[in-house]
Amino acid sequence: MQTLTPRQIVEELDKFIIGQDAAKRSVAIALRNRWRRQRVESAMRDEIMPNNIIMIGPTGVGKTEIARRLAKLAGAPFIKVEATKYTEVGYVGRDVESMIRDLADLAVNMVRSERTKEVQEKAQVAAENRILDILIPPVKRRNPAIGFSEEDTVVEENAATRERFRDQLQKGELDERVVELDVSVEQVPSMQVFGPAGLEEMGINLQDMFGNMFPKKNKKRKVSVAEAKVLLAQEEAEKLIDMDAVVKDAIRRVENSGIVFIDEIDKVAAPTTGRGGSGPDVSRQGVQRDLLPIVEGSAISTKYGLVKTDHILFVASGAFHVAKPADLIPELQGRFPIRVELESLSEEDFYKILTIPENALIKQYQAMLRSDDVELSFTDEAIRAVAATAAYVNEEVVNIGARRLHTILTTLLEDELFNTPDNISESKIEVSASMVKEKLSEISQNQDLSKYIL
Repeated sequence: MQTLTPRQIVEELDKFIIGQDAAKRSVAIALRNRWRRQRVESAMRDEIMPNNIIMIGPTGVGKTEIARRLAKLAGAPFIKVEATKYTEVGYVGRDVESMIRDLADLAVNMVRSERTKEVQEKAQVAAENRILDILIPPVKRRNPAIGFSEEDTVVEENAATRERFRDQLQKGELDERVVELDVSVEQVPSMQVFGPAGLEEMGINLQDMFGNMFPKKNKKRKVSVAEAKVLLAQEEAEKLIDMDAVVKDAIRRVENSGIVFIDEIDKVAAPTTGRGGSGPDVSRQGVQRDLLPIVEGSAISTKYGLVKTDHILFVASGAFHVAKPADLIPELQGRFPIRVELESLSEEDFYKILTIPENALIKQYQAMLRSDDVELSFTDEAIRAVAATAAYVNEEVVNIGARRLHTILTTLLEDELFNTPDNISESKIEVSASMVKEKLSEISQNQDLSKYIL
């Protein structure tokens, strides 16, 4: 992250997202500001608040993709949540504080994964030794006076055999052999409690309490040596990792570089239609009121301790078809100072989406059919015909943005995807403009068919 300027961040986003330059610039500046804040002297650092962003635009134009790619670039703890999943305190459902608990869980797993890679080499050596102990049990030195000694001691002549087996083990020559392991298993299933305020946190505490009351027990399993390498390396890595240090580092990352992406925030914005405050509108405003202190900055209780949300970056998004950003409660509006409007996608945008990104849909279908030894290709006219069909159907039926390309390509290639495994003789398939028009013209022109098929 230290080497990426805002311009370079935009260039990275351009590899996967077409258009939406204003949104890319805003998130690039926000991401760079996270790094800039870390370089500021400590007295001023705590005063610099993140500029939370709200992205406004129809579905399928890249709002979620921008946030997802942003998190990968940042290497920061990132969580995507749906605003509609949360309820006001006092109602049955998830309270908004649980998003921070989930973010903390994710950060702990992220740091633990990094630490596991650091100790992987030592863990693999320890796992090899445990497998060798199973394949070649240590020989106890014979003492005529007291019988076998209490400690297992490998005699010299056994050491040569052990090293020979170690060489075979490292080369994978013993991977198919079956060994019996003692594997630790959890006795307490994970639990999640939904209900009024405090019950979800109670569920966390109950799980920890029961986990201490019922410690892990060992269970014998017969597995191949290849699987035993993985299982034992994981166990040995856990022994080498200092979980207290992992938790401390994870909480620091959450508090200083965590990103929460709140999707569908327009669904909790009650439109001002003159109706009295009742029914679902009350619950929606309740979710906003509960969300306000978290975005503003507060201390959330998690099973790892308190997590301060003052410097977590919140990115919200919504289509705002019915409601509008002004329908959010004023206090919450003030906590999202940067608003970015994403544009609807044009036919030319669809063409670029199909051809330019590294994960373009056409490239995905080509990779899938290549696994069946079939080369799939599209003429340029065919790609433009697909883009034109997507733009037309979006305009005539309902605008679902780039997601329309999924339905169109699936319908277009349905026969090829179904027949390819059996039709071995056809090793090359070229999609032409006439093929696109033949398969899609009737469906796209008939609005009733379009609604159900495309």
